[in-house]
Amino acid sequence: MKVFSVIAVILLVFPSHAFAQDRAVPLKEAIRLTLSRNNLLKAAEQREMAARYGVAASRSRFLPRIFLDENYAASNAPTRVFMMKLDQGRFTSNDFQIDSLNHPSSTADFRTAFSLEQPIFDLSIVFGKDLAVKEAEEQSLALQQRREEVAFSVFSAYLEVQKARAMLVFAEKAVSDAEEHRRLARVREESGVGLKSDELRAGTFLAEMEQQYITAKNNVVLAGMRLALVTGEPEGTSLETSEYLSGMPLARDKNDFVAIALANRKDLKEMEKAAEKAQVGVSLAGSAFLPTLYGNASYQMNDRDLPFGRDNDSWIAGVNLRWELFDGLRRFDERARARSLESSARESLAYQQREVSFQVRESLLRLDEAEKRLTVARASLNDAEESVRLVTKRFANSLATLVDVLDTQSALNRARASVVENDAGYALATARVWYSAGIFLQEVMK
Repeated sequence: MKVFSVIAVILLVFPSHAFAQDRAVPLKEAIRLTLSRNNLLKAAEQREMAARYGVAASRSRFLPRIFLDENYAASNAPTRVFMMKLDQGRFTSNDFQIDSLNHPSSTADFRTAFSLEQPIFDLSIVFGKDLAVKEAEEQSLALQQRREEVAFSVFSAYLEVQKARAMLVFAEKAVSDAEEHRRLARVREESGVGLKSDELRAGTFLAEMEQQYITAKNNVVLAGMRLALVTGEPEGTSLETSEYLSGMPLARDKNDFVAIALANRKDLKEMEKAAEKAQVGVSLAGSAFLPTLYGNASYQMNDRDLPFGRDNDSWIAGVNLRWELFDGLRRFDERARARSLESSARESLAYQQREVSFQVRESLLRLDEAEKRLTVARASLNDAEESVRLVTKRFANSLATLVDVLDTQSALNRARASVVENDAGYALATARVWYSAGIFLQEVMK
């Protein structure tokens, strides 16, 4: 299609001169810019990092916990005074007198304690760590899926700029054609073989084309600003395309794309991790039925007058077994809830697998449709160009009316727009096949 090929060359060779955009970038650079600066991706990266810190935090529960406590107390309660003096090593024989035991004077105590607690057997820690690992894996896949989505949005925005520029070129051509029709109508009216109404009608048609040109010009600016927005450029700037995107060969057998999607779709793998995480949740809920075993040790210093002082010191070490025998059936309900959540995750995964298969098949059908529509649109454009040429020639020879000329010109303008739309649609349909199969970045950036 000669005219459209010439337009494509103009768009590539003279982008900045023709449309005065800030700067032109190739598609891969636009995607790289977006992957490094997009706010939504940065948010997803932070969520993944938070999940990784969650894994580290869960693993730390296997390690001992060490505490430092400093407590101050003052009392004249007999038992408290008795224990304070014993802990401080200040107990004397006079303290055994009945009056001293029953009515001691007030005593103060600074208690400094270093204590250690070490898990020996606690399955909630094990399953808690597994849960955190699954969460981190899920967030990693969510990040990869977000990268696919953002890259696809860049591709779409890039196509919109390309389409808007092509529409502007054709709008300018439509204005030029309309000016020629008005000139011809004026020449015929001045020579006495045409009507004044033809010249006025041609002027009205020219005004319509000029309005469409104004809209097309604004669409170029807005499309460039949208591309700059998704790539993280400063607010108010605009980007230009430096390459022409068109439909590309898939380079794979169409029958393989469903299997490729099931193996590569990050959102599908994310749901698989969610189901695995729910399964771990069932195990975590079940661990509440088992006992826990912890080791503990403590070193204690007591002083009557000074914090962190040492009138006397002591230590203690031991093991604690704790088994909750009854909790009002709470653990049974928690386990039943976890099992329901696992079933829900499995059902959602099964549906999403079927949905992904459908999306792939739909994208392949739409690709075939887009290719055929583009072929038809190009043939229609050839016919429309020839029709305008013939009708214009007949009009010049008084064998056709201006209405016929403007009708065929309108058909030509629609055919031009259709070619632009379908050419971009074909490129987008190709990309959508890759996107639905989960390999968009892999194919576009290689």
